[in-house]
Amino acid sequence: MTVGRRAGSYVCGVDAAMDVIGGKWKVLILWALHMRPHRFGELRRELPGVTEKVLAAQLRELEADGIVHREVYEEVPPRVEYSLTPRGETLNEALEPLGAWGKANVLAEPVPAEPIG
Repeated sequence: MTVGRRAGSYVCGVDAAMDVIGGKWKVLILWALHMRPHRFGELRRELPGVTEKVLAAQLRELEADGIVHREVYEEVPPRVEYSLTPRGETLNEALEPLGAWGKANVLAEPVPAEPIG
């Protein structure tokens, strides 16, 4: 499956990657799924502040881009689990250095305020 939202109009690889992970919740969804598959309700609890509508839309987009796999189990009641595809796992690995940068440069120490004037 390929990313098709703006295929052919990307300036560079970072532009293409940002098209896939753009949005407030997508990177956090990837982070939550990196350990194990989750059901929709589990994801919602792990991401405080996300609405059902937004979470469902972001999961659909990640599924369409081949990053997340949606597994429907034919049970009563039906059960749906979301997990990372191999493509999603490689994307998560690519995001690890960005997370390390954030920890080292943003979470570690407060950034001093610039003097005004």
